[in-house]
Amino acid sequence: MLAATACDGSKPLIRQDEKPMLFPAADRPVAHIVSARWSNEEARDRVNEAGEVMSKAGIAKGMTVADIGAGEGYYTIRLASRVGKDGRVLAEDIVASVRDTLAERVAREDLENVSVRLGTPDDPKLPDASFDRVLMVHMYHEIAQPYEFLWRLRPSLKPDGLVVVVDANRQTQNHGTPPALLRCEFEAVGYRQVSMSDMPSAGGYLATFRAVGPRPEPEAIKPCVLR
Repeated sequence: MLAATACDGSKPLIRQDEKPMLFPAADRPVAHIVSARWSNEEARDRVNEAGEVMSKAGIAKGMTVADIGAGEGYYTIRLASRVGKDGRVLAEDIVASVRDTLAERVAREDLENVSVRLGTPDDPKLPDASFDRVLMVHMYHEIAQPYEFLWRLRPSLKPDGLVVVVDANRQTQNHGTPPALLRCEFEAVGYRQVSMSDMPSAGGYLATFRAVGPRPEPEAIKPCVLR
């Protein structure tokens, strides 16, 4: 159980001498969120999309997995089955109505190993040192502040944890991310690419990344400029 401590008003909530952290802007267009659904679930299951992605990502029984940009929960539901009763899935979306609809689905399907929460566009707000895998499927190109997002994501990974990105190999404004750009943005925040493979069943590729070394200071992050 988490204990809540009330503010007694004796100390300011924000120190006046603290400076806001400044992250570089991404030198690329950002795709607009157009739907909570990437494709029809039945069509995705016919090509075993989730099964292939989870296997390629090494997701197994007992793991703790975050599903970022969970939408209607296509992966959330299947992750819950894959990790089993001893595993955990945290499903997150930044749209409150989408989060609420997914929470209703999770409750309706009685998925006791799944929790649902609301994130923000620049911060997934995940608990520290908690996740074996963080999954982002067809949503990375919608992140307007990738350096800040990835910087704030890093502490949530376990020492051997991986970030798993599934996206299409096309320009960001066309709802994809070129693999070279993806790798550059991750490396700028101190991640190392572990794998990259074609994933036709998911409409693109699958890449995995591991955090290495110390997390850079925000002002030391050098933005990627790819032409």
